[in-house]
Parts: sequence; C-alpha cells; structure tokens
Amino acid sequence: MGKFVIFGAGGRAGTQAVAEARRRGHEVTAVVRDPSRYSGVVDGVQVVAGDVTDAADVASLAVGHDAAINAAVLITPDTFFTSAAHALVKGLQQAGVNRLVAVGLASLLSGADGTRLLDAPDFPAEFRPFCLGHAAGLEVLRTDGGALDWVYISPAGDFDHDGERSGRYAIRDHGDMTLRISYADFAIALLDESEPPQHHHNHLAVT
Repeated sequence: MGKFVIFGAGGRAGTQAVAEARRRGHEVTAVVRDPSRYSGVVDGVQVVAGDVTDAADVASLAVGHDAAINAAVLITPDTFFTSAAHALVKGLQQAGVNRLVAVGLASLLSGADGTRLLDAPDFPAEFRPFCLGHAAGLEVLRTDGGALDWVYISPAGDFDHDGERSGRYAIRDHGDMTLRISYADFAIALLDESEPPQHHHNHLAVT
C-alpha cells in the first residue's frame, strides 16, 4: 500500500481524501493548521501541523511519501494560492516526491462555448477574487512545475455538499455549472490520480 501526505486535510475535500485513502489501505499524513482541533486516533493516519505556503514545511512533511494531495484553501486568498503552489513545487522536489494532485475550481474551466466560466458576463463579481487567486496558483504550476508531475482536479460544476458516496465519477472536457459531485466521489478521483497517475500537467474536470 502507499503513503500519502494530504495538505488541508481538515477541510471538506481533504477530510474525504483522507477517508478514501484509508479505505484503500494507505497510510496518511494529514496536514492541518491546528491539530488540537482534531480529536481521536484513526489507525493509519498521523495528524500534524504544517504550512503549505512554506517550502521547508512541505519538504519536511512530504519526505518518504509516494504522492501529495493539496486540498488547502483560504477564503481570503491574496497570495495564498500562489505561495502554496511555489512552496509545493519547491518543497516536494526537495523531499523527492514527484506527484502532486491539487484540488481546483470549475470556474477556471472553459464552458461549452470555449469561454472560461470565470469570464462569463453573469459570473458573480463577489467570487472573482477567490477564483483569480486559484487561477494564479494554477499558473504557477503550469509555468514553474515542469519537473513535478502535477494534475489539477476540479468538479466540472460544483460540489453536492450533502451528496453521498456513489463510488463513481466521470471526466468531462469542459465546465458546466449545472453539474454536481459529492465530496466523497471527488475524493475517489483524487486517489485514482495518486495511484498510479493517469493524467499529467493538466486541469481535469470530474462529475
């Protein structure tokens, strides 16, 4: 079985990624901001404090793992996503971890008409700063992550926040905000792309 480090393991996507990894028998290092908020001991899971925007932290936490999953998010982005991307590119290479699976946003996908969903006239203005922060982080992977085998995975539309695990998902070639996927099914895609990698240096949309 494998060993995975999951950044942002306390969030909704990260929690489900940890659960899916354990379901498959993998060992997990779950990186969170404050381990004291997470009670109980789960066999095969080590909960640790870490900062995904710090390359030294990333390197020390990732060493000895087969792949990294980044589900870390900050609602007030500023430079968070670019800092995280730079730290992951540098830190994972220092740790000898070649595979990164990053959680992304559907708004960065092109719709059926070829226009990026973020750029549609009716896209809510209040969400643009958060989405542009994500876009800047993805651009770092595209420009600086060449030596790292990364894949950026987003829902093709949005998350079904109350949805249960169906055990399946489909890959789409464009974004469609009417589509939904549960966090549990999204986690299946994250782990499928970690063992072994199927897609490389690409933005993958799943529903």
